Amino acid sequence: MGGADEIRPTKRRPEPLVSNSTKSRGGTRRPSEAPPPVKRRSRAARHPLILAANLVIFLIVLVLIGGGALLLLGRQAYVAAGPLAEDVGVIIDRGASVEAIAAGLEERGIITNRYVFLAAAYGTGATRRLQAGEYLIPAGASMEAVMDHIVSGRVVRHAITLAEGLTSAQIVARLNESDLLSGRIDSIPAEGSLLPETYQVTRGMSRQRLIETMQTAQARVLSEIWANRDPSVPLSSPEELVTLASVVEKETGEPDERDRVAAVFINRLNRKMRLQSDPTILYGLYGGDAWAQARTIYRSDLERPNPYNTYQIDGLPPGPITNPGRQAMEATAHPAETNELYFVADGTGGHAFAVSYDEHQRNVARWRDIERQRGTAAN
Repeated sequence: MGGADEIRPTKRRPEPLVSNSTKSRGGTRRPSEAPPPVKRRSRAARHPLILAANLVIFLIVLVLIGGGALLLLGRQAYVAAGPLAEDVGVIIDRGASVEAIAAGLEERGIITNRYVFLAAAYGTGATRRLQAGEYLIPAGASMEAVMDHIVSGRVVRHAITLAEGLTSAQIVARLNESDLLSGRIDSIPAEGSLLPETYQVTRGMSRQRLIETMQTAQARVLSEIWANRDPSVPLSSPEELVTLASVVEKETGEPDERDRVAAVFINRLNRKMRLQSDPTILYGLYGGDAWAQARTIYRSDLERPNPYNTYQIDGLPPGPITNPGRQAMEATAHPAETNELYFVADGTGGHAFAVSYDEHQRNVARWRDIERQRGTAAN
């Protein structure tokens, strides 16, 4: 025991349970890679106010995107062709709200979406510029085109024709019958103060305003004709020209005879002869209703007291017997150059003219024959 070699335990470093190194193929060990550090959110990022702000921003962006999409869709609908298959008339009442207008247009099938129309009206400021009136909306008109029509006031215009030779009472009666016009006429205008013509009116225009338009037109035309009249015409004022022109107007319906009829009356005035015009008798008896229906003039009518009866009075009647047109006034201001003093109907719608009384009597006899023949044929 004492001589034997003493066996002592070998001291070894204990091996770790987990090795920090790996062996290479050559047997050598190399250190292993360290694991990545764990990232932790800061406490500030998790603050409720920050979270709320982020949510608000998200919602704003979402709204902006959605609003932009709606705006784009609305714009496309606004400019797209409309549903109308044919032209349609529409009346925008005075004082109507934009909401009522949009609803009415949608109900009529003129626009496809009232809300798009309203949005455009408010967005462009058109709500303050919509105009009342009657409009003709063309087929396929977009909402944009409909809006433009109503904002621009391109209303429909209607023609009202008032023929030459109507009395002021007749003109007022015809205007009162028109369903295009509105309001009342204050009073029957003076005879001869209205210019018979075709007038363009808009639906709802007041009757009194049209009367005033006719009076203004008559004053303007009369002023021009009077300023350019033949100075040899024995008339002392524009009013006398209108009076004589009204007689010419009722004596003939043939345009190419007006200056010749005017010449006969001018020649008679120059010779101090009475005009002897049948229409003046009727106006003196019946006033503005004289031409409401055809009336036969009897010899007793010639003898009845009548301030307009040019068989009884000298010179012109006291005023016009109708409202003469421009052509009758022009003919009176520039009568034909002739010595004729008489005329009578010739059975064709015109007249036979004569210089002497004997010739006139022959023309009258022929007219009487025509009347008798017509009477026989009628029976």
